[in-house]
Amino acid sequence: MAYAEQRGKKWRVKYKKPNGDWASESGFETKKAALGWGHDQESDIRRGTYIDSKHAKEKFGTLAEQVFSKAKLAINTAAKYRCYLDRHILPQWQDWPLGAILTDSQELKGWVADLHEDLAEPSVASVFAYFSTILEVAVQDRKIPANPARGVRVISGEYMAERQVASPSQALRAAMRLGHTFGHAGFVLTLMAHYTGARWSELVVLQPHDYDEVNHAIPVRTPLREANGTLEVAKKPKTPSSRRWIQLPPFLDLLYTDLIGASEHPYLFTGPQGGLLRRGNFRQRFWRPAWDGDHTSESQWLRPALVPGVTFTDAGRRSHRTGLAEEGIPEVARAARLGHTIPGMKRVYEMVTDEMKKSVLTVTETRWMRSVDALTYGERDRLFGMAPILEEHYRGNSESGLPKEPASKLISQISPKAG
Repeated sequence: MAYAEQRGKKWRVKYKKPNGDWASESGFETKKAALGWGHDQESDIRRGTYIDSKHAKEKFGTLAEQVFSKAKLAINTAAKYRCYLDRHILPQWQDWPLGAILTDSQELKGWVADLHEDLAEPSVASVFAYFSTILEVAVQDRKIPANPARGVRVISGEYMAERQVASPSQALRAAMRLGHTFGHAGFVLTLMAHYTGARWSELVVLQPHDYDEVNHAIPVRTPLREANGTLEVAKKPKTPSSRRWIQLPPFLDLLYTDLIGASEHPYLFTGPQGGLLRRGNFRQRFWRPAWDGDHTSESQWLRPALVPGVTFTDAGRRSHRTGLAEEGIPEVARAARLGHTIPGMKRVYEMVTDEMKKSVLTVTETRWMRSVDALTYGERDRLFGMAPILEEHYRGNSESGLPKEPASKLISQISPKAG
């Protein structure tokens, strides 16, 4: 039972916490006020909603560092959250008591408005989401009764990220430019992205021994992670559905096996010294000039823009899935090839069949054939000069009028070699 005692001119109330220990709160003007507050705490204890008032005085910065240090994060995610804390969250909230944040919604909304001055809407949403995550931990640990970040409007909903799609002929022309500036690996990497839908992190870690020579397929198991200049090969894919095997259409299989035969390094797509590719460096030095056009080049064919601003994801995963949709490939087969999970009951009742897999290979081969047909005679000569192995394959398919079926048997989504 709570009781009050006078301390000088003020009153202090004492009450038992749920664990049996006595707690106290001082500074009340009257005995009645002290007892009323104590009885409120006892009511909260009986209802199971009790929050120790001392926790509300804990500094946000202390809790934020605890949450960050205890979380099991990939290096790229850890680097991102560290940046959020150091640049945007802690400068504002580090010395604020948790209880003060709870009761000052106007300060919170003002901070969001300030973020919009410096960051794009997606970045503001991401920073605020991590801030809210930390406060949610405070709620779970019974340090504050509610998350003050809930219900705060962060974005207008009007922002739409620019997304682009590259056609097969644009991807082929960009691949030839990368073959000229970066080398044969850049040529193959561009086409691998466009015709497999694999992520950058899934492609640049491929090794010669990964290739399934029976089914002509590449695995997706351990993607690359990059943060603050550190490269790390992950122990597992981005999501469970990302673990898969991707069968290559015949033309791409020829290019890929040819690259394997010429490889002298542990990884197939490497820098000049044989090291893992760094995305930012590759993007600025090679990818952007290939797609945006290099106005300083002495070669006329490298100057015009193809698809300005197109990203690796745009030209790869987004274009590949869009192309499959254009050709009528079922959603379940498109999702399986890219490592996506389809929503709702489709995931339970729709399965990828051998006919669907066969159709995927047929349409990807056909789209490549059309892209070669769209080249000028000079461009075609340049293509076959870069990749002589493709000329006979193209000529043979052109004479038959139809793309050849792959010689290998079709595989299930998880190859028997996965083990």
